[in-house]
Amino acid sequence: MQNIDHVRYGNKLIIGVMILACASIGGSFYVLSNSRTNEKVSIAVEKPPIIKAVTALGRIEPQGEVIQVAASQMGGSNRVGELLVKEGDRINKGQIIAVLDSKERRLAALNQAKQQVKIAESRLDQVKAGAKQGELDAQKANIAELEALLRQESAARKATVRRLTAEVKNAEIEYLRYQSLQQEGAVSKSIRDSKKLTLDTAEASLKEAIANQNQTSETLREKLRQAKATLNRIAEIRPTDIQLAQAEIANAKSLVETAKADLELTYVRSPRNGQVLKINTFAGEIIENSGIVEIGETQQMYVVAEVYETDINRVKRGQNTTITQMNLPGELTGKVDHIGLLIDKKDVLNTDPAADIDARVVEVKIKLDDQSSKRVAGLTNSKVRVAIALDEI
Repeated sequence: MQNIDHVRYGNKLIIGVMILACASIGGSFYVLSNSRTNEKVSIAVEKPPIIKAVTALGRIEPQGEVIQVAASQMGGSNRVGELLVKEGDRINKGQIIAVLDSKERRLAALNQAKQQVKIAESRLDQVKAGAKQGELDAQKANIAELEALLRQESAARKATVRRLTAEVKNAEIEYLRYQSLQQEGAVSKSIRDSKKLTLDTAEASLKEAIANQNQTSETLREKLRQAKATLNRIAEIRPTDIQLAQAEIANAKSLVETAKADLELTYVRSPRNGQVLKINTFAGEIIENSGIVEIGETQQMYVVAEVYETDINRVKRGQNTTITQMNLPGELTGKVDHIGLLIDKKDVLNTDPAADIDARVVEVKIKLDDQSSKRVAGLTNSKVRVAIALDEI
């Protein structure tokens, strides 16, 4: 009997344990199911965070960026002779900033070219006026002198020829007579030969006189022809001479224009209105790649923000922007004025060692308002932080 009670007690204990286990499993299933349901509800209710601004690093620069002003390579020199501005000066477009040391040499070349124009113009006046009366009279006198000399020489040569002709005839007669006497034995053969020599000599002299007469006459006639041609030339004003003189004037004037252009290249002028931000080359120094001066339009300042490529689609023209600078109290304000079209690597230095320096960015130009522009007019290239508001346009 006692054993039967013990078995019954054991069976009840086992049944109780099973009931307790089932209850525990059911409770766990309910808690797990309820937890998952709550998690689903929580996920469905949560919303993504609203991005109110795009932030970026940037730099301050004048309107139109900072430009380096250098001399033209055609200026004939790479050395500054005179510097006419100093840092901080306001300058206007076309104002002379510096003068190269080749100025004096170019100026001398210009003056020489101008003098050549005057010479060419004088030559044209001379051609138009024709020869001077004194030149004409002198040439006429020269012609008259040659004509007289030709007459004189001709008469003298003719007289000489006539005389020598007579001598030849006399020598011939004398020779024939002595030849006849020698044949008769009245005179010796040597006497006859001497007469023959006299005849030969007379004939040779006659031939020489005739040749000289022709040569002298021809020479004088050629001189006379040249003198008359010269007289005609100097007495005539030919159109070709005038055209040649006019062409010389035109050429001289073109050289003047070239010299003026060369001289102008020695003056280094400002390409626009602005302020001198930095002087890179002083008087007497050679101009390097950095140019002579750096200028910028500081009356209107801009901020160039480097916006990440992933954020650029959120940026629109006209959005309000706030800018902070580490050493400048308060905030600067402006509006997005231009969004670049080129994606490039970051340019503004970030001191954060964890920053991605190879990140791809787009340059966004922000036009500062008047008050902000005045505050940062002297802070070109200063690094700033930019916040572009996305909910305002």
